[in-house]
Amino acid sequence: MRLLKLLLILFVCAAEPTAAKPVDDALAAQRSGDYAKSFYMLLKLASDGDAEAQYFLGHMYRAPLFVPQDYVAAMAWYRKAADQRNAEAQHMIGLLYDEGLGVPQDYGHAVRWYRRSANQGSWRGQFGLGHMYNFGRGVTQDHVQAYMWLTLVVAVEPMYRLDLNYIAAKMTPAQIAEAQKLAREWKPK
Repeated sequence: MRLLKLLLILFVCAAEPTAAKPVDDALAAQRSGDYAKSFYMLLKLASDGDAEAQYFLGHMYRAPLFVPQDYVAAMAWYRKAADQRNAEAQHMIGLLYDEGLGVPQDYGHAVRWYRRSANQGSWRGQFGLGHMYNFGRGVTQDHVQAYMWLTLVVAVEPMYRLDLNYIAAKMTPAQIAEAQKLAREWKPK
């Protein structure tokens, strides 16, 4: 009988609709092509401290969508979101430093931001960090680390298997085994 009650409670809880986040309305406006509405909704939410809105507002400046392209403004909004531990915003800051968009190109800064994102489990941050290790940009070149990070990426996004194979071609079987072990043991921080 207890099991039946527990199953009934779980079923009712799972069936309750979840409330949409305010950011969802802004993104729906964007998907429908109403970039002005999306921008002003995101701006209000971002100004009120919503990290997700800050992240998406950064995208609008980077892309650009509705507003003129402005990497400095994109960086400012990404930074606000990143300071609230938004892993995707941290990845974007790494990317801007990696490519020198709105900031001087700085591989060391790129690595630090990619690592913050990667350590939270963002596959995009892991991808960026893996490539920094692969090419030795901002870090000492380390194919074991590169393979480890790309292994984590491929577990979520299999389309990056070719990147992993490219790195593996430069490694010994022992190095691949070590990288696979590191990937299995990895935990988000």
